[in-house]
Amino acid sequence: MLSSSSRLLRVLSLLQTRSHWAGPELAERLAVHPRTLRRDIDRLRQLGYPIHASSGVAGGYAFRAGQSLPPLLLDDEEALAVAIALQIAAAGTVSGVEESSLRALVKLEQVMPTRLRRRTHALRSAIVPVQRIGPTIDAGVLATLATACRDQLQVGFSYRDLRGQASVRQVQPHGLVHTGNHWYLVAWDPARDDWRTFRIDRVQGTPRTG
Repeated sequence: MLSSSSRLLRVLSLLQTRSHWAGPELAERLAVHPRTLRRDIDRLRQLGYPIHASSGVAGGYAFRAGQSLPPLLLDDEEALAVAIALQIAAAGTVSGVEESSLRALVKLEQVMPTRLRRRTHALRSAIVPVQRIGPTIDAGVLATLATACRDQLQVGFSYRDLRGQASVRQVQPHGLVHTGNHWYLVAWDPARDDWRTFRIDRVQGTPRTG
């Protein structure tokens, strides 16, 4: 039988694999009594994890967005992926995240086990940075557009095209594309009744969603 701390980690790991777990199914997967599972869920909530519980026939457990960021549980490959992404972000084309990316990378490496820290250092030493190509974009603008794509919100923004002509656009965003040199927004433009791409570095000010 797993120890209490090991079982808590196992509960966290399983909760992150689905949007919802039925209580009996999760208890059976952990090989514990449902009462033990409820106590584990209560303990995780005390530690700051926003776990929602529902009752009834379809009752169970699920992660929900919280007001603060609790500790994250990452396996070795996920931790390596995050470390590489943070290193790239620190020298990438999105402005405003360089310093915070470096701080996050230092924090991540501090809590890594030795075996994983060695692999991370090997990757960092092997990755050769190249000269930044293309304009940088504001992280806040990128986040606003990404949220609009995810939530299917109409977005408006001021835009300056290749010829320097300014206009106001109201579009239905579909997705973001990074070509290596530029970031683009792919969206349906009702005014032109067509799909359009917009270079995000040409967006003026803060986009408006709604």
